[in-house]
Amino acid sequence: MIRPAELIQRKRDGGELADEELADLVLGYARDEIPDYQLAAFCMAVYFRGLSPRETFALTDAMVRSGEVIDLQAEIGRPVADKHSTGGVGDKASLVVGPLVAACGIPFGKMSGRGLGHTGGTLDKLESIPGFRVELSRDEFVEQVRDVALAIVGQTAELVPADKKLYALRDVTATVENVSLIAASIMSKKIAAGANAIVLDVKVGDGAFMKSIEDARELAEAMLELGRRADRRVVCELTDMDQPLGHAVGNALEIREAVATLRGDGPADLTELSVASAAHLVTLCDGAEQADARSRVEAAMSSGSALESYERWIRAQGGDPSEGALPHAPVVREVLAPRDGAVTRLGALAVGIASVHLGAGRAVKDAPIDHTVGIVCRAKRGDRVAAGDVLAEIHAGDGPAAEAAVAEVEAAYELGDEAPEPVGVILATVT
Repeated sequence: MIRPAELIQRKRDGGELADEELADLVLGYARDEIPDYQLAAFCMAVYFRGLSPRETFALTDAMVRSGEVIDLQAEIGRPVADKHSTGGVGDKASLVVGPLVAACGIPFGKMSGRGLGHTGGTLDKLESIPGFRVELSRDEFVEQVRDVALAIVGQTAELVPADKKLYALRDVTATVENVSLIAASIMSKKIAAGANAIVLDVKVGDGAFMKSIEDARELAEAMLELGRRADRRVVCELTDMDQPLGHAVGNALEIREAVATLRGDGPADLTELSVASAAHLVTLCDGAEQADARSRVEAAMSSGSALESYERWIRAQGGDPSEGALPHAPVVREVLAPRDGAVTRLGALAVGIASVHLGAGRAVKDAPIDHTVGIVCRAKRGDRVAAGDVLAEIHAGDGPAAEAAVAEVEAAYELGDEAPEPVGVILATVT
């Protein structure tokens, strides 16, 4: 029988724990055999002392073993792709990457989450499509990946229950911001969900959890190591989140933009990120050279096969893929440029918070959201504007909410005489 206090003391004093000791802590907590206050103390010890790569993998492995594990390659007979983002503003890239990869003949299976705070959730975006089912059983999920080559669903309660419980505890004990704990939380879900090839998009900047590229690289390298130890093929992209990704922020608005991107008419940054991510997954699954993989992905977009893949996927999960089925906000207001100049800054965090105030996101878990509302940033960093040009559109449920959001988004823009040097959306790739 383990003595949690002894393990907490050893970690507090900078010692290392054996694999079986970490497993006993995690699995005992998942079974309600160890109280919250002891795991809270353990998390705080880890926050200050850290975990070695071996300990981090042992923690991840125990979290995986706390629930159901899916082996998609064994079920389907070939490698399956997945993509994960650490969360940002306007990040609808998974909705583009999945159809692109599927159109290249690579099965794509993803279990996703909902948004909280200023970061959007893939499931919330998909639920703006009338009839779309995000809750599929394990067998339905596997069958759809096999038959349609694409499924994005909500995480089942049986998948990594220890992570759900541990994350809730970290959230209220100020122990979220530890690279080992973040990496274990993300990778335990990716490993348990069954994909073999994974692209991890680590956001960097104002609207991201990781504010500096150095911190983002540390997290990327920790997740790559966990993937290697779990026999997964992983690539990490460090991407810009100093401004929103694409133009649209808000659920139905982002679905429209994802569809436009699949059609070849999307914003340059979203298109570049989506094509690059999809090409990495084609390489990881098929072994294609990067240039060949990118050519296949671009051909899938230009030929219309990626859009067809999207429509087939949405119908398979009960949704109506026609753009006319998406809901619209009743009120639209414009944010106008106060002077001539160039956009020198567009704060992602401020735009994300404004979208939450409109009702597009959640301030607290499980709060209802309005799928129709949001913000469309017509001008982005580096764009030149004249006084009176439209900087952004506010899509709102009523007039007062729209006027409040206009003021918030106005404050998110900074204009200057000279345009800043361009910054690509992909800051670095870590393999």
